[in-house]
Amino acid sequence: MGLSIASGGARRIDAGQLQVQLADGAEIAVLDVRELGAFTRKHLLLAVNAPLWRLELLIDALVPRRDTRIVLTDLDESLAPDAAEKLARLGYTNLSVLAGGTLDWEQSGRQVYTGSNVPSKAFGELIEHQLGTPHIDADELDAKLKRGENLVVVDSRTPEEFHNFSLPGAHSLPGAELVYRIAELAPDPETLVVVNCAGRTRSILGAQTLINAGIPNRVVSLKDGTMAWLLSGRQLEHGRSYPLPEPSPRHLDAARERAARVASAAGVRTITTGELADFAADARRTLYRFDVRTLAEYRAGHLPGWRWAPGGQLVQATDEYAGTRRARIVLADWAGVRARTTAAWLAQLGGHDVYLYTPPAGASVETGDELRRVLRTEDPQAPWIEPPAAARLLREGRGVIFDVDDSLAFARRQIRGARFAVADRIHEFIDDLPTGVQIVFTSEDGVLARAVASNFAQAHDRPTRALLGGNQGWVASGLPTESGRDAILTGDDDAWYSPYAYQDEAERNRHFRDYLQWELDLVGQLQREGDIGVRLVRPSGA
Repeated sequence: MGLSIASGGARRIDAGQLQVQLADGAEIAVLDVRELGAFTRKHLLLAVNAPLWRLELLIDALVPRRDTRIVLTDLDESLAPDAAEKLARLGYTNLSVLAGGTLDWEQSGRQVYTGSNVPSKAFGELIEHQLGTPHIDADELDAKLKRGENLVVVDSRTPEEFHNFSLPGAHSLPGAELVYRIAELAPDPETLVVVNCAGRTRSILGAQTLINAGIPNRVVSLKDGTMAWLLSGRQLEHGRSYPLPEPSPRHLDAARERAARVASAAGVRTITTGELADFAADARRTLYRFDVRTLAEYRAGHLPGWRWAPGGQLVQATDEYAGTRRARIVLADWAGVRARTTAAWLAQLGGHDVYLYTPPAGASVETGDELRRVLRTEDPQAPWIEPPAAARLLREGRGVIFDVDDSLAFARRQIRGARFAVADRIHEFIDDLPTGVQIVFTSEDGVLARAVASNFAQAHDRPTRALLGGNQGWVASGLPTESGRDAILTGDDDAWYSPYAYQDEAERNRHFRDYLQWELDLVGQLQREGDIGVRLVRPSGA
């Protein structure tokens, strides 16, 4: 099939051509431009979610090099041409559109996937399948806890997730922190270490991380995590937060040695300051630079321009941080442990060249949160409207407010009288509005809202504004809010609904079982997919 031209001058390629590009060894970013909820229903394995209406906010971090080979897809080629046109205006120059989208890919006999962060979650299942990661079930763990046996339960999710719910008596120890801090919680080598998460992936990754590192303790994962705990009729605790234990000098030295062996076995090497400078100057290759420490440490001082990506999450959701395959990923190795264990897993996951960089003593740092770079075209930006003025428009019937950010957050707290809709379907809900009614877009902080409003104003001859400060500005102004799902017009198109989101216990448990089976089935589906670069290293002595 010859090349044809899509909207915006992008090339159209078919499924076979994309398959060739994915295997040719060069950098490539496959971006699915639907909203997350729609994406999770059916997508290509190696596609990264980058919604059309959020591209200005996401693309610089996700695909930083402007001449990266980018292939855009969606369900049926209805959105990808518009995304190509937008990216071209944002300065991207090497753009293709997958002809017929995901549907044509599937109809050609190729695999499609449901869910989010699929490569990383399939990786976790492969680890258990190939390395035989040991586990314990909820009944046995509960019995051991009741007998007061010598064990410690560590939760490898983020501290925020741990705060939401946790196993009784568990300790928060996110994935990258496990080798770094475990000796403070289990100094006795006879203590059984149980690693859990909300489902399966981070339990398996966490347990195998400690096993690969060679800690003296017996280590197991909790089979099916807190889902299994709830399915067995047991209860979780809520609202717990504790500081992470600081490693003692003796324990830190041992952790460094273990992490170094793990990184070496995975083939990860440390680069010099000169080599890092060469990487940064190489216009032919994409470079991602991540700091995998805790958020507090990152805020206290990080290398200028380096992004924050807590190590456990970088492995669990790699596609959310690095959109270009076969790029270079460099992790800042501050203490010789967390970056090394994270890099070892990234190297085994495949798809990127992974390196470590040890910052020199006295290296310049910057403080605070990661800077978010929002790209803009030369098109006019929609004007702001302050919350009190928007409230007056709403009250007088001269305006309507559309929240375009997150339906889950909207259900919890929303501007009173606002409606929720994903941006690519807003047009369905404005035809019946009087022509003089002002359309006001809002989002959590107003940044996404202005990007959407500016794009919308270019396509529709309607008075359009963005709420200054977004929902945060509305609340800070003391204006009324409410909760509920009645004003959500586009269902779950924008978000993946965790099984934990369901309030009815029977419905929640049904979703738990479906989700756990989905994870287990990923191994077989990945085998049908073919080689995507995963290369697992067996722990020493196995």
